[in-house]
Amino acid sequence: MEIISVEEFYQSISTIIPEGLSKEIGHFNIFRNEELIGKGTNEKPVMPYNRRAYYKIGLISGKNIAEYADKVIDIEKNALIFATPKIPYNWLPQEENQKGQFCIFTDEFLIKNKSGVVLEDLPIFQPGGYPVFQVTDEESEELTLIFNKMRKELSSDYAYKYDLLRNYVLEVIHYGQKLQPASSLYPTHNASARVSSLFIELLERQFPIESQNQKLALRTAKDYADRLSVHVNHLNKVLKENTGKTTTEIISSRITQEAKILLKQTDWNISEIAYCLGFEQLAHFSNFFRKQTSIAPNLFRA
Repeated sequence: MEIISVEEFYQSISTIIPEGLSKEIGHFNIFRNEELIGKGTNEKPVMPYNRRAYYKIGLISGKNIAEYADKVIDIEKNALIFATPKIPYNWLPQEENQKGQFCIFTDEFLIKNKSGVVLEDLPIFQPGGYPVFQVTDEESEELTLIFNKMRKELSSDYAYKYDLLRNYVLEVIHYGQKLQPASSLYPTHNASARVSSLFIELLERQFPIESQNQKLALRTAKDYADRLSVHVNHLNKVLKENTGKTTTEIISSRITQEAKILLKQTDWNISEIAYCLGFEQLAHFSNFFRKQTSIAPNLFRA
């Protein structure tokens, strides 16, 4: 199944990609539904049945149908929708009068040492769920106020606006989680989920990197498998089932996130950053970073 990137999303709505998208630690933007109707190749704002490489939270006003692999949800009026890269879906407007707002963001935008949460641990984004909630007019008004705050803050010159935007996004996430049945907020962990959870805990425990003398102790899939006392193939299978990503992909993504932070927020030379992240040679780090981001570390820092 095709995976739609952030760049491809902007192309689909015939909108110029924001300057410096590839240089940001994490990407965030917000849109009004009515502004996108008729843009791109489709006259209607149809969302194709694909996985997306970004998260999306939308407040929708209008009659719609949300299709998942084994379930169809009819939306009569207002809905709050949480879309995750893990779960492909198809969103079909049933009338032309579509209003509302939605924000998109990458997992790096809500990185743990910035937001205090791990996105994949939040109940609202767990696999197996259908995070589409019909909301009342009153609830829709409350949520609209939060989205309006996001829009206003994004266009401001406030130095810490992205920290504030993270708080607004988390406010909407918690609003949605409170709409879920209580039982879904306290899932029973099976053995597979426990291994996955322990892996994420081990991974996050190594960050943030706060000193040039600090170096990643666990660098490869085998390192984590050995620490968890499981075979590396079993760990990879568990993570693939629970996250849709391989062990190496998750490790590489987290190291890339930290590399971006260190490149932007410290004056350490690139060799020091490479060493802290477990690369014995600068060339290996440069090749890794370029492969992950399509840009060299020195150009990302510039």
